[in-house]
Amino acid sequence: MKKRIKISFIPCILFVFLLILTKHAQADDHIAGHRHLADPATLVYNGRVYLYASNDDDNSDDKDSGYRMKSIVCISSSDMKNWTDHGVVFEAPRDVTWAARTWAPSVIARNGKIYLYFGNGGSGIGVATASSPIGPFKDPLGKKLIDNETPGVQPAKNMWLFDPMAFLDDDGQAYLYFGGNGEDNMRVIKLNEDMISVNGRASSFHVPAFFEASWMHKRNGKYYFSYSSNPKAEMRIDYMMSKNPTTGFVYKGIIGAQPPHNNNNNHHGIFEFKGKWYHAYHNRVVAIKKGIPPVYKRNLAIEELNYQPDGSIVQITYTANGVTQIGAVNPYQRNEAETLQDQDGIMTKNTADGGMLVSDMKNNNWIKIQGVDFGKRGPKRFSAQVSGLSPGTILEVRAGSLDGKQIAKLVSTGKQAAGLQLYTAKAEPIKEKQDLYLVVSGDDTAKGIDIDWWRFQQR
Repeated sequence: MKKRIKISFIPCILFVFLLILTKHAQADDHIAGHRHLADPATLVYNGRVYLYASNDDDNSDDKDSGYRMKSIVCISSSDMKNWTDHGVVFEAPRDVTWAARTWAPSVIARNGKIYLYFGNGGSGIGVATASSPIGPFKDPLGKKLIDNETPGVQPAKNMWLFDPMAFLDDDGQAYLYFGGNGEDNMRVIKLNEDMISVNGRASSFHVPAFFEASWMHKRNGKYYFSYSSNPKAEMRIDYMMSKNPTTGFVYKGIIGAQPPHNNNNNHHGIFEFKGKWYHAYHNRVVAIKKGIPPVYKRNLAIEELNYQPDGSIVQITYTANGVTQIGAVNPYQRNEAETLQDQDGIMTKNTADGGMLVSDMKNNNWIKIQGVDFGKRGPKRFSAQVSGLSPGTILEVRAGSLDGKQIAKLVSTGKQAAGLQLYTAKAEPIKEKQDLYLVVSGDDTAKGIDIDWWRFQQR
């Protein structure tokens, strides 16, 4: 999962060594940079990819904070560039009274339900269920699914009982992989069809330099078990291959070296989406750029994953702009403001109807939406649902860059109205595919504005 390098697990001298071990010069990409998220789990569902993450916003900025994650955040995308923030979808003890932590989730869909597995710190694994990928998730058992009494878990030396990975095979059999902190501490157990109970004993196979972050995926009939290696092996993501989901695994090499601007625990997720394979991971570049201690403030990033003809994985080269956009954003439909590619200075919050909005945007704050396709005709008007727009504050829409052509602007018509209001303005000519920026400008002393959604009209 990821919490490690939990100073209690690794000697301080090693921790210092890892912090100065900066071999990589490449820049990092990041997604959802307004949040601190880690340990990505993946779910491809109805044309979108959902990432579920340990919520590092639960951790303080203190370099000695420790890992306190007690909630899981979900973000999703249909184009791999613009990500929708769905907020906290599961939280302890709100949704699971027996647990105090919700570390490193794994999520799977089956029989019309979504199943979310999580670690209660390193002391056991729970499961939650929902009817939608964005929750709400609830605890169906009222207790742990996996603990030290589960057959086959023990004996183990200093076992970390966390980092679940749920995998559903083509024949309908589901498995749960978990464990950490030792080459013989990986476990796998069958799940029953109900996905909330286990079948038989847990088994194991030897995993060289195994530390944490079990992951299983299948491609062209081959099973790939990948994981984070231990500090001695630089916390890479390594992998093994087999023709069987529980036995016969042979070490094959490195999927990805320690990510640049990480130098600490490593965690990943692998998924196929719209014909391409991807590697989601976390690093600490957002905290580094903010100038805050990065140890407990991670962020998500993604790279494409490629394979050789023999099925082996091409080692990832980390980039500053990890993936290519799939498709484009339609500006002539309602677009949620919390769907964005990049931002500066924003936050998100829940709305009364269970949705989300971008909140408290002040002077010079902005959001970027990548690849908006206006077509050959172009729009006539721009509308947005906004609150807090007061005299002296403008919401500008610009194309291409923060200093690009102003396409539209929303201004207050008088006294600030309470609550969300619909604002509409003339749109200047714009065609074809463009990146859009929604920028707040005006009085530095003005209160922030909230944006719920936006769209253009062609008449």
